[in-house]
Amino acid sequence: MTPLVASAVLLAAVAHASWNAIAHRITDKLVGFTLISGGGVLIGLALAPFVAFPAGAAWPYLLVSGCVHIVYYALLMTSFRLGDFGQAYPLARGTAPLVVTVLAAVFAHEVPDGWAAAGIAVSCVGLTGVSLWGLRGHRPDWAAIGAALATGLTIAAYTVIDGIGVRAAHSPLGYIAWLMAIQGAVIPAYLYARVRGGIVRLVRPYVSIGLLGSVLSVAAYALVLWAQTRAELAPVAALRESSVNSC
Repeated sequence: MTPLVASAVLLAAVAHASWNAIAHRITDKLVGFTLISGGGVLIGLALAPFVAFPAGAAWPYLLVSGCVHIVYYALLMTSFRLGDFGQAYPLARGTAPLVVTVLAAVFAHEVPDGWAAAGIAVSCVGLTGVSLWGLRGHRPDWAAIGAALATGLTIAAYTVIDGIGVRAAHSPLGYIAWLMAIQGAVIPAYLYARVRGGIVRLVRPYVSIGLLGSVLSVAAYALVLWAQTRAELAPVAALRESSVNSC
């Protein structure tokens, strides 16, 4: 991993932590994720005409990733609702790099060397330790822990899917544009189906901060996708999880 790639991933980590913190600040998680994912759709559609169209080999990955991201958003909202943000977020992010390492070895044939493996292990232990430290003196909320661990598995899944897919796309910007367009409409559609005519009233107080979150979300993942075309998946995933320290 070159210094340029590492810097891009660290910048992505800050942006990623920022949009998650914004989502946490919006009391109604469904409203928050509606604005963030809906804003991602607008950004993706606005970007798509000006970037290279993803190669055909990337589209199966794009479609599967879109589905996994929807599950991820649902689990992340559940984690935020059930547990303390300071415990759920590190646990979800801290378990992902280890699973990415295994999946990348199987599907991308990337096996980290000794130093990279040590760095991944330190990242996982450190981040999960942050969550476990917060539990001292408290009875564990197994529902919240389960939701956070499930969130971590979806993070690992879409990280590997998108890492392989963006390489096949030959256009990181084209891939992120269409990924946002594919995945982002489901949560706003779900909120609309629930409240019908009341959606404007619900989202209006949070439009500015929610759309800021969507810009940060797209920028963060675009940087990660670019980095995945230039470095192995597991080290990128582990470095990105320094986002927890930015919260």
